[in-house]
Amino acid sequence: MPDYYFAYGSNMNSARMRARGLAYSHNEPARLANSVLRFNKRAHNKQGVGYANVCYGPGCEVQGVLYELAEGIDIAMMDPYEGTPVRYSRELFEVSVASGSRWAWVYVANSAYIDSSLSVEQAYLEHLLSAGDLLSEDYRQQLQSLAPILASGSQRDDELSLRFNV
Repeated sequence: MPDYYFAYGSNMNSARMRARGLAYSHNEPARLANSVLRFNKRAHNKQGVGYANVCYGPGCEVQGVLYELAEGIDIAMMDPYEGTPVRYSRELFEVSVASGSRWAWVYVANSAYIDSSLSVEQAYLEHLLSAGDLLSEDYRQQLQSLAPILASGSQRDDELSLRFNV
């Protein structure tokens, strides 16, 4: 069982991870190749609100935070927060880090919970931006560019997708 978890959404916020009780020894920037960040996963407790999801996107990448878990079985602590196995499934993906690559757990939205008409709350976006220095400047700027779209109230799924080309 891998000892790594790749977070690309609100769990990039290390304070949130500590509050959820996830024990990790180290975190570092990581990238998931051939993926696009979308906000199309329907929230279970807020009507019309979307959370982050990764989708296939050739030539693109999603940046995030790789957590080295204190023990591989600790990932199970995240399942209730992610609604696994109902809302998200937990899958293994190879992610890139500065020193090479690692196999890591990644949560991917289940198709029954995907909706392209959702809004994203500014507070949710702030969790992603809290990763700060673990994201490239370009990626962070692209995330920040979503703020005016959120403020306008006229959000579409294609506007809320982050296609970061490599």
